[in-house]
Amino acid sequence: MATTNTDSFFVNWTPRLLSVLRIITGFLLIPHGAQKLFGFLAPPGAPTPPLMSQIGLAGVLEFFGGLLLLLGLFTRPVAFILSGLMAVAYFLAHAPGGFWPLQNRGELAVLYCFVLLFLAVAGGGEWSLDRLLRRDSRTPLAADAREP
Repeated sequence: MATTNTDSFFVNWTPRLLSVLRIITGFLLIPHGAQKLFGFLAPPGAPTPPLMSQIGLAGVLEFFGGLLLLLGLFTRPVAFILSGLMAVAYFLAHAPGGFWPLQNRGELAVLYCFVLLFLAVAGGGEWSLDRLLRRDSRTPLAADAREP
């Protein structure tokens, strides 16, 4: 079966847009961690939590995990850990506020959880340090798309 231009477009751009998803996710996680750790963009007078607390640990994971995601370094294990963090955050902080994520303000935690779970399986994409260090010219998604 001949490959059409549309198929070629998707094969070429899927790994790149996977990288964009990873970069944006990391970029958005960093300020969450920075707010917890350093008070960055925190409401005036809000105390920073102790580093050795659940919120402090979440801040460390969000800030440094977000940075690693932004770079595409150790993408799969970092995304897996952060996905679990978001699941825990949802069930501890949001779920007690009601069943529906819209009601308990947990939509962002749920969305992060599943985007990060996807990244844990899919990897960092074409534009990642993981790929550069691995020196592999084919990403998993691009390789799968080329199979008959």
